[in-house]
Amino acid sequence: MDLTDSPNPPGLGGTSEELFALANAVAAVIGGSVAIEDLDHRVLAYSSVPGQRIDDLRRRGILDRRVPDEPEQQRQYREVLGAPGVVRLPVLAPDELPRAAAAVRAGDLPLGTIWAIEGEHLLDAAGDRALLDGARLAALHMLRRRSSAELELRAREDTLRAALRGDGSAQETRFRLGLPERSPLTLLGCAPAADGPDRTGPAAVRLGAAAARHWAAVHGEAAVATVGRTVYALLPRAGPAEARRLSEQAVAALGRTLETPLRCAVSRPADDPAELPALRAEVDDILRVTTEDARAPGVAALGDVHARVLLLHCADALERRPRLRHPGIEAMREHDRARHTDYAASVLAWLDAVGNVGEAARRLTVHPNTLKYRLRRARELFGIDLDQPDVRLSCWLQLRLTD
Repeated sequence: MDLTDSPNPPGLGGTSEELFALANAVAAVIGGSVAIEDLDHRVLAYSSVPGQRIDDLRRRGILDRRVPDEPEQQRQYREVLGAPGVVRLPVLAPDELPRAAAAVRAGDLPLGTIWAIEGEHLLDAAGDRALLDGARLAALHMLRRRSSAELELRAREDTLRAALRGDGSAQETRFRLGLPERSPLTLLGCAPAADGPDRTGPAAVRLGAAAARHWAAVHGEAAVATVGRTVYALLPRAGPAEARRLSEQAVAALGRTLETPLRCAVSRPADDPAELPALRAEVDDILRVTTEDARAPGVAALGDVHARVLLLHCADALERRPRLRHPGIEAMREHDRARHTDYAASVLAWLDAVGNVGEAARRLTVHPNTLKYRLRRARELFGIDLDQPDVRLSCWLQLRLTD
C-alpha cells in the first residue's frame, strides 16, 4: 500500500490525529495533497484523500518526514513565513506540481507552514479560504501539542532536580523519568567557564534552555535540569565512551550557540537512581576545577582531574578547621610578609623538586648553598622538620593550597 493512502500513518509518533484530519479536510476542498510542517521543515501531518494530486517531492517528504533541504526551497519558506496570506509558488523541477502555501502562526509567533499541491484548476477563493482556515486551526493544535510537551519537560526537570537533592525514592524517580531497569545511568554537568565573557548573566540563563533543546534532539530519553549556573543531563543507557562523545558534541554545539566557552563533567556510570546525589557531587567537583582553569579540557571525568579535586577538598578542610594548619607554616608566611624573606617559596620549591636541591635552586634562580641555608633556617625559626615524611606532606599541602 502506498504510504500516502494509509489511513493510519506510521512513524510520526507524537503528532496529533487532528492535524491529519485537518490536512484531509483542506485537501478535499483543494484537490491536491496537503502537508503541515514545523519550522524545521519536518512533516507533522499530511493528507491521504483518495485521488488527490501528488508528486515525487511530496512523497519523499512524507517518507523522510522532512522536506529535502535545497537553497531555492529555503527562499520559498522565507517568502511564505513573511507573507500575510496565501503564496503561490513556482515549480522548481519539471516533474513538480504547482503549490500554494501559508504560514502557520499564533499571533506574530511563527509555528510552521501548510502546503497544498493545487488541484486540476488553480486555487480559487474557496481554496484560499480553506488553506488559511487550515493554517489557523493548525496553529491551535500545534500550540496545544507544544504546551503538553513543555508541561512534560517541566515535570521531568522537577523530578531530576529533586533526585539530585536526594528527595523521593529511587523507585519513584525511575518511574517518573522512565528509566530502564539494570541500565547504566550517567550524569553530565555543563557550566560556563570562568574565562568566558558572561559567566553568570544571560549566557548562564540561556544555557538551560539551549541545553534542554539540544538533549531533546540528540538523546530522547535524557532528563535535563538546571540548578544555579549548572545544567545537569541524566543519560540512560549511556556508557562512559558514549557519554563522553555526546558531551564533546554538546560543548561544541552549545558553545557556538551561546558564543561562550563551556565545560562539561561526566560522572561514573551507576545503575541506581539513589546514587544521583553522589553523582552530582562528583560532577560538581569536576566543574569546580575545570571552570576555573582556562587550560582545562572542555569535557572531563574525575580521573582526568582527580589530584586537583583532592587538593580542593583538602583546602576546604583547612578552611573549615584552621587548627589543622601547621603553626610553623603560618609563622613562616607571616615572617616572609613582614621581612620580605623567601622561606615559604624556598621550602615549596624544594618539596616540589622532591628534595633535589639543585633543581629547586634552579627554579628559584639562587645558588644551591643559599637554598640549603634557607631550609636550615626554616627548621630553626619555625620548627619545620623536613626530615619527617608526614611533616613534608603536611607542609607541602598547606603551602601548595595557599600558594
